[in-house]
Amino acid sequence: MKLKTPKMVLIDLDGTLVDSAPDLAFCVDETLKRLGLPPQGLERVRDWVGNGVEKLMRRALTGDINGEPEATLLQRAMPVFLELYDNNIAERSRLFPGVREGMAGLKAQGIQLGCVTNKIARFTEPLLKRLSVRDEFGVVVSGDTLAQKKPHPAPLLYAARFFNVAPQESLMVGDSVHDVEAARAAGFQIACVSYGYNHGEDIRAAHPDAVIDSLVELAEGLKQNRAVA
Repeated sequence: MKLKTPKMVLIDLDGTLVDSAPDLAFCVDETLKRLGLPPQGLERVRDWVGNGVEKLMRRALTGDINGEPEATLLQRAMPVFLELYDNNIAERSRLFPGVREGMAGLKAQGIQLGCVTNKIARFTEPLLKRLSVRDEFGVVVSGDTLAQKKPHPAPLLYAARFFNVAPQESLMVGDSVHDVEAARAAGFQIACVSYGYNHGEDIRAAHPDAVIDSLVELAEGLKQNRAVA
């Protein structure tokens, strides 16, 4: 694995740690039904996840990843979706295979862990707690923690300052081109999971430093690198 062993690893939430698309799709489709609109379905919603819930609803209301619905329609939809998601934050969502074991392997090497997501704190904190992983992270940076969110580098640099770790000693793990862009802008290494929500595109096209099939693979690869060094 062509990665330098970091002092800190930041991990994205949706599509990297958690398969949250089933809950999001349920809430999207239920919102659309209440507005008298046809549902979009899990697979379409899965391709739209990753840029925050308002962007998700813009896409769902138009059926287009770059769509812009009428402002009044979005204003009607958002309160319905938010209430639904409050009550369905982890009913169908699950950690991806290898997440718990991979994080344990990273921590066993003395690596600090943080979570950086574009999901707002209102949903991030309950989701992490419901899945019993909130305490694994020294810092959680949500989409509304700062004025900027990924692909801006600010959330990554905020976490690095929290741990007093230099960017060149840091690694971002994500699933989307926004994670790659944020890491590059922050001066981090970037590893991407092969299974995430990159809007239906192969993440290899974004040229991350590594592509992994699980966090276990990352932990074992870094451990081997440390042994060789």
